[in-house]
This record gives sequence, structure tokens and C-alpha cells, in this order.
Amino acid sequence: MFNRLKTYLDSIHARDPAPRSRWEILLYPGVWALFYHRIAHWLFRGRMFFLARLVNHWSRWLTAIDIHPGAKIGKNFFIDHGFTVIGETAEIGDNVTIYQCVTLGGTNPTNGKGGKRHPTLCDNVIIGSGAQIIGPITVGERARVGANAVVTDDVPEGATMIGLKARSTLVPAETWLREFIPYGTPCDEPCEPNGSSQRLETLEAQIAELKAELDSLRDESLAEPAKGSRPVEARLNGTDS
Repeated sequence: MFNRLKTYLDSIHARDPAPRSRWEILLYPGVWALFYHRIAHWLFRGRMFFLARLVNHWSRWLTAIDIHPGAKIGKNFFIDHGFTVIGETAEIGDNVTIYQCVTLGGTNPTNGKGGKRHPTLCDNVIIGSGAQIIGPITVGERARVGANAVVTDDVPEGATMIGLKARSTLVPAETWLREFIPYGTPCDEPCEPNGSSQRLETLEAQIAELKAELDSLRDESLAEPAKGSRPVEARLNGTDS
């Protein structure tokens, strides 16, 4: 048991440079919220729903983190700072990191899959602060959700989601294969697709070319038509004057 606890605390330290020792990490509200959730989930599986809720309410009062006893959580789960809500049918894989003020929320049960109303987070997912993940969707392995993003559709493996409603930035594989990205969003790398600037330059060149052509036609229409040639208007209309 102590080895598992040591491994868990070390996994948090690898993702958070702030603590100086494992003793500091033991004071983190996310650690205590997960501890109480393990107890509440055990009671929930034993159909002792009232006791499970009692533990849940105590944990929420103590940590400001609300994890429904029915939620399924894997190994090395880390909630940094707190103020997070995780719904009943949420499923969380291994080595998942969630920052403050995140909601794994549900939808109308009639719209779910066999009663599942909350998201599934696969292994190594990172959820930035303030993000809202809503409905019975799947966030693929090593995917990232940026701060304050609202996600209501499935997230592909390795994608980074930003915005409201969130969209994928299609981060290259060599970027998301890195072991850990704090806060779920790269800060010193472009968040838009790499080809955006090239497409913008192409569009600007086309606009400049069209503008030059229009200026040429305007100048020609104002000038006297050369002898034996058709006026510009006639040539544009395909008729002779």
C-alpha cells in the first residue's frame, strides 16, 4: 500500500514542480478528494448509497471537489487546486490531469447511451482550467482540452481542443507525444494549423492580383477606344457597339 501511495505522489510531483516533498503533496485537496472517492465508490458498488453520499458530501465540504461516488477513476489521477465537478457515469483512465474549475457534466439520460450521461477520459488526458466536458462523449488518449473550452463531441486521440464550442487544432503527433504538457495547451507553440499563414498569404496575393486587374479594366474603360477596336464594355459583354 505504501509503495502504491509513493508511486502516486511521485506521479503528481512529475506533473507539478511546486511541492518540495511528498509531505506537501499529501496536503493537496485533489489527493484527499481522490482518497475519499475511493471509499465512497466502494460503498456505492456495495449499494450502500446513503453512506457513499455521506462520504461524498464530507469530501466536497473539505476539498471543494465534488466527485460522484459512481464515477470510475483509474490510477494516478491528479486534480490540481480543485473546484471540480465529476458526474456519476464519468469514466477516467490512468494518468489523467485536471486543473481547477473543470466540469465533467451530463446530459438528459434519454439522450445518453444506456443511461451513460457523462464523459469518458482515456489515459494521459489533460484538461485545462475552466473547461466543460459535457455528455457521453469520449476524449481520446493523450488528448488535451484547453482552458475554458466547451467540448460536446468526441475528441480524437492526441488532439488539442480550444474555444467555445471547442475545435481541434490538429496538433502534430510529434507534439502530443511529449510526456506532459502543463495546463493542457502549449503556450509557446502555434495553436492553429501550421498551414494557416500560408493560406492567408495566398489569399492576399490573389486579392492583390484581382485588384490590379480591376484597376486596369477601369483605366481602359475611361480611355478612348483605339481605332478599329471594340469598347471595353462591348468586349466584356461579347458584343460590338
